[in-house]
Amino acid sequence: MEICAVVLAAGEGRRLRPLTEVRTKALCPVGNVTLLDRALARVAGLGLTGPQRVAVNACYLGEQVVAEVGDRAHLSVEPGEPLGTSGGVGGLRDWIAGRGVLVANADAYLASSAPAGPDVAALVDGWDGETVRLLGVPAGDRPAEFGRYRFAGLSLLPWSMVRRLEAEPSDLVRTVWRPAEAAGALTVVEYDGTYLDTGTPADYLAANLHAAGGGELVDAAAEVTGDLDRAVVGAHARVEGRVTRGVVWPGGHVGPDEHLVDAVRVGRDLTVPAAP
Repeated sequence: MEICAVVLAAGEGRRLRPLTEVRTKALCPVGNVTLLDRALARVAGLGLTGPQRVAVNACYLGEQVVAEVGDRAHLSVEPGEPLGTSGGVGGLRDWIAGRGVLVANADAYLASSAPAGPDVAALVDGWDGETVRLLGVPAGDRPAEFGRYRFAGLSLLPWSMVRRLEAEPSDLVRTVWRPAEAAGALTVVEYDGTYLDTGTPADYLAANLHAAGGGELVDAAAEVTGDLDRAVVGAHARVEGRVTRGVVWPGGHVGPDEHLVDAVRVGRDLTVPAAP
């Protein structure tokens, strides 16, 4: 069964505002790499590259996504409001054209000891081309969604279900996953690494600090004359003061009398705390 990949990058990221008023969520950096580039690297690690085998959808601040993707993937720009996960895939039905499709949420942060791609290879290994597979992590103290698991950002869908999807607002939970579960045709493949959905400032900060390995991650083009304690500092950012458990976006600035704690700094003036 031939497989293609669709990276979903059209959402508004409302829970992550005001960060997503500056950049679409898919282009927010985690560990100084955009979430979209992380998703593209993951599918590339499975051998899925180029506009014939990888598609990216866009809508909210779509021009940012179009500029970032360039010719690396086929682009599907949705007019008006985002169509949701099911509508986004439905809008690419003619491009998918009979293939199985690996659907990756661009806002999923995944990290394990294996390189990107091989870390999720179990999702596609031995697939029969007819059933639905979801990547999942044990729910732990969070609500379970499928058995004892939470969804971890990737699903594998057969053409037999994709061909029925329409380019209209809906989500895959309703149109594909739950029907497949009810029919006994859904399997959850456990991911043994770390998963965060980056949907809130708290989870977004947690993903960045995880990417930093519990220490400091500073871009070579950043200027740091202050003090860092568990921080991520982007390209051309300038830190003169202190940053503790914080993220300074590319081009951001922390002044000499400032102490950024449990927060994200954008530019000179926008500070987004990890907690309300």
